[in-house]
Amino acid sequence: MPKKARVNIFVSGLVQGVFFRSQTKRKAEELGVFGWVRNLADGRVEILAEGEKEKLEELINWAKKGPDSARVDDLKIDWQEYQGEFKDFEIKY
Repeated sequence: MPKKARVNIFVSGLVQGVFFRSQTKRKAEELGVFGWVRNLADGRVEILAEGEKEKLEELINWAKKGPDSARVDDLKIDWQEYQGEFKDFEIKY
């Protein structure tokens, strides 16, 4: 049985106004992971996702680059215990 986990990702750089949230949602749905993505007031994007650890690692690798119009300077990653809290992946406003 695949190991499940939860990860909180903070993405810094040119990541707002470049479709980062919508492309994160598309990628998360493609990978079958659940959670949310939102813009932060300080210009970063925050992602909270749960699912198979391998799929979350794929999401992290994608977030290191983001959509073509983005410029990712840094990622802060915080692995957490899986909670099974989410049923889908949404964009928070």
